[in-house]
Parts: sequence; structure tokens; C-alpha cells
Amino acid sequence: MKKSVTYFEKAGPDNTAQCFEIVRENIETCQYKHVVVASTWGGTGVLFAEGLKDRDVNVVVVTHSQGFKEPNTIELEEEARKKILAAGAALYTGTMITHSLETALASKFSGVYPTLLVAQSLRRFGEGAKVCCEMVMMAADAGLIPEKEEIIAIAGTGRGADTVTVIRSAASKRFLDLKVLEILAKPRG
Repeated sequence: MKKSVTYFEKAGPDNTAQCFEIVRENIETCQYKHVVVASTWGGTGVLFAEGLKDRDVNVVVVTHSQGFKEPNTIELEEEARKKILAAGAALYTGTMITHSLETALASKFSGVYPTLLVAQSLRRFGEGAKVCCEMVMMAADAGLIPEKEEIIAIAGTGRGADTVTVIRSAASKRFLDLKVLEILAKPRG
């Protein structure tokens, strides 16, 4: 098998359109059936949900949890939520695998915890690669994608998309079965 990898000069939302094209091409050539995409405010989720709605593919948009930045708030914009659902995509809002109770304990007690070590280790491949791994586990935990299948996962650094991966899915309790099979795009810096 021979595939190309796209390396972006800089991280960030300027790469979103190219990431979408990479995903669309790979769905056509490799027949992937599941796409998981990160979306904080909703723009990236809308792009992928609407752009892939005519394909025979399960699109899952993963958002930050309620209260991620401020108590009793959600960053996902209501209009974006409506568009994502209208396009037939699933929406998952829940606690991020590597950003939960251990983050609160580490802040309070200055400790180092296994989940935080995993998050920092995954960040060596880039913020987007870490998010891709955790989103696939979150979607599998919620039953929105099957386990042990090749999933295209898309995430970014801050806003938009700059990372595209192919991951063999696993639920979080089977984290060690999760495999990053391919990195199709990522920022170099």
C-alpha cells in the first residue's frame, strides 16, 4: 500500500478545507464507513456533516463537554448543532478521556497521573493526534462507532482541522487495543 501524507507548515484552521478534501478522497478510495471529527464551536462539524451527507458514511461530531471553559455553558453554537443534526450526523458531547477527574486532582495536589501522562505522550505527535485518539474512544464508549474498525478521525490545534488519522477503534477501557494505523495529515510545527 502506498499513500501520501500531507504536512502543514503551520497548525490551525487554515488547513481545514484541505483536511476535508483528504477525508473525502480517502472515503472514496478506501471505502471507510465511519468519520469522527472534533468541533468546539461547530464550524468544522458543520463542514464535515454537510459535506459528507451524500456519502454512505457515519459522521460523528465530538464537542467539548458542558462546562469545559465556564460552568453551565457549552461552546457549541446552537445554529451549528441544528445544522449538524439536520445533515444526519451524530453529535457527542461528553467528558474528554484525558481531561477529567485527574486534571482536577493534578491541579489541586500537584500530582502526576496516568491519564495525564498518556495525554502528554500523545501530544508528541501533535495536539490533533491526541484529540483524534481520545475522540475515537469517546465515540466507541458511547456506541456511536463500532470497535475494531478503521475510523477516519479529524481534529485540530485550537480551531478548525489540521490533523487526519486512520485509527482502529477501541473503547477507553481497551485503550491498549487502539491503534493509529495512518497519519494522513498533520502540522509539522
